Amino acid sequence: QVRLVESGGGLVQAGGSLRLSCAASGTLFTLAPMAWYRQAPGKERELVAGISSGGSANYADSVKGRFTISRDNAKKMTYLQMNSLKPEDSAVYYCRIARTTFWGQGTQVTVSS
Repeated sequence: QVRLVESGGGLVQAGGSLRLSCAASGTLFTLAPMAWYRQAPGKERELVAGISSGGSANYADSVKGRFTISRDNAKKMTYLQMNSLKPEDSAVYYCRIARTTFWGQGTQVTVSS
């Protein structure tokens, strides 16, 4: 059974950093591309960053140069390092096995100005 559990969200001041983690269970992880999405109140869920099974990464323009996605296949973990956070980064952040219906429950990130 596939399960994704996010952690690491919280409240941080603008300019600060947070590191989100996504723990995966099941056998799909090591072969699957992973992604982080976010959804702010009243807005559509949007792709923040994605990473292939081999570690190639892509980012939304709004987070390029500030966020870094990474993964540890041995531990079945995916990470999102978020630096230079802005109030507009505030959202619920979700981990997903890319192009599947497997999502985590989300973790709240709030950036105060």
